[in-house]
Amino acid sequence: MLRQSVLGLLLIATAVVPAAAQPSQQKTAVPTELYRYTDKNGRVVLDRLGVPPEYVSQGYEVLNDKGRVIRVVPPAPSLEERQRQAEEKAKASSDAQLLRIYSEPADVDRALERKLAELDGLISVAQSNLHSLRTQQANLQAKAADFERSGGQVPEHLLVQIDNLKIEQAGVEKDIKRYQASRKEAEVSFAADRARLVELRGE
Repeated sequence: MLRQSVLGLLLIATAVVPAAAQPSQQKTAVPTELYRYTDKNGRVVLDRLGVPPEYVSQGYEVLNDKGRVIRVVPPAPSLEERQRQAEEKAKASSDAQLLRIYSEPADVDRALERKLAELDGLISVAQSNLHSLRTQQANLQAKAADFERSGGQVPEHLLVQIDNLKIEQAGVEKDIKRYQASRKEAEVSFAADRARLVELRGE
C-alpha cells in the first residue's frame, strides 16, 4: 500500500516537472525607428524620439534599425506653391463647371445674347425713368420761374421737390452707368468662356 502511494507521487512529479521546466516565451522586440532631419545649422541629425516641431515642415526621413529609409516625409509646400496649387484647383473647378453648363460654343453665344438683352432692358427702363424725372423737374422749374417773374418768392416745398428730383436723377444715371459697365464685362467674360470651351473641347 505504501509502495503504491509513493509510486503515485513519483508519477505526478514526473508529469509536473517537464511543464515547469519549459522556458518562458521570449517577447517579440519592437523595431526601432530613427528620424533623420537637418537642423538649423545644416547638420544631419538622427533621433530616436522623433523630429522637433520646428523642423517638421522641412521634411524628414524615417529609417529602420538597419539604417534603411522606410518612409520619406516631404517638406511642406511654400506660400508660393500653395498659391499655385490653389489657382490650379480653382481653374480645374472652373473648367469642370464650364463643361457642365455649355455643351458647345453656340450655347455660350445664346447665353450672352440673353444676358445682354436683360441688361439692355434694365438700361431702357432706367433711361425712361430718367426722362420722366427730367420732365418733372422742368415743369417744377417753370413754376418756380413764374413765381420769380411775378415778383413772388418761390415756395419752399417747390424747391425741395426740385432738389429731390435732382437726387433721383443722379441715382438713375448711376444705375445706367452700372448697367452699361456690366454689359461690357459680360461681353468680355462670355468671350473668355467661349474661347476656353473651344480649347477644352479641342476644336
